Amino acid sequence: MLPGAYTPTCSSAHLPRYNELRQRVQGQWCGRDRLPVGQRRFCHERMEAGPGSGEHHFASDGNGEFTAGMGLLVDKSSLGFGKRSWRYSMLVRNGVIEKMFIEPEKEDDPFEVSDADTMLKYINPKAVAPEPALIFTKPGCPHCARAKALLDSRGYRYSEISLGKHITSSTLRAVSGSGTWPQVFIGGKLIGNADALEAHFAARKAA
Repeated sequence: MLPGAYTPTCSSAHLPRYNELRQRVQGQWCGRDRLPVGQRRFCHERMEAGPGSGEHHFASDGNGEFTAGMGLLVDKSSLGFGKRSWRYSMLVRNGVIEKMFIEPEKEDDPFEVSDADTMLKYINPKAVAPEPALIFTKPGCPHCARAKALLDSRGYRYSEISLGKHITSSTLRAVSGSGTWPQVFIGGKLIGNADALEAHFAARKAA
């Protein structure tokens, strides 16, 4: 359950990580006690995962009736939010709740157990979550296209920074130590260009 659209935790951590792990955590249902119009805007603008996207299915609990029935409705009037859902995640199979991960009763907005990684570990303890990836590219670069295809083929959700007004070859050299495009980072570590990325994946497969 995502308590509020456009709030920091929902926008930057909770839903994005479920989106990253969507191929490993299937059949997600993300409820929020917001009005449908706000929900649709949040899904499309921030997450690019609106209804019909095939990634997430969203539903609103605008009156808080479902949340109240779950005993998870809390009063956030002191913050100007009114009554909201407490943050949690749950696994439902064939209409039956199998497991719930409810955030501990702490001040502010705790985010410790309802995350996608915790859910994935419960569903499949042996699953390996993909590390975050970042790729520096420039328009029309065939090696950049090859590197992105390699990342796509292995299920990586990556951020792309492209050559433009604020990103130059000097920027690329400052960050990666190289001026050739692309430059790929995985898990905070520099992998290098498309050839280096291919070698990286080949080495991991052989290991």
